[in-house]
Amino acid sequence: MYSRAPKMTCKENALFLLSRRDHGEYELHQKLLIKGFEVADVEQAVLYCQEQGYLDDLRYAQSQVRQHVAKGHGERRIRQELQQKRVAADVVSEALDEEGADWFELAKQTAQKKFSSLATLDNKEYAKRVRFLQYRGFSFDQIQYALSDDDDSSMG
Repeated sequence: MYSRAPKMTCKENALFLLSRRDHGEYELHQKLLIKGFEVADVEQAVLYCQEQGYLDDLRYAQSQVRQHVAKGHGERRIRQELQQKRVAADVVSEALDEEGADWFELAKQTAQKKFSSLATLDNKEYAKRVRFLQYRGFSFDQIQYALSDDDDSSMG
């Protein structure tokens, strides 16, 4: 049944993966190795994709940053996830800078979306909200801002 289609080369496989979504260099490298391709073939395919502009860690990082921001994730979580995918720290920083997110406002929006009211009932509930926002990757200052009850002041 499946024998009619010829087996894809390493380069074809790389292009197929990249046609579906952006990948980081390391991620593409690993996927091709898992498929059983030789290291030399994988490196050649990755290099080809970079030279043709199909593989670009900055573009990949920018895409990941946008997706994470849309999910209400903070800078720390985004950095950590991209670091796990072995995207260079300077590339991650550039992508984050270009995004220009207001992390304080994003933390507040994320908290408002998760919790119906930002008015805290007790310490246990406050701690729960802090943990939620920490997990989402926000700093302590951002969390304090997000959970502060300053909606009635117009100065901010």
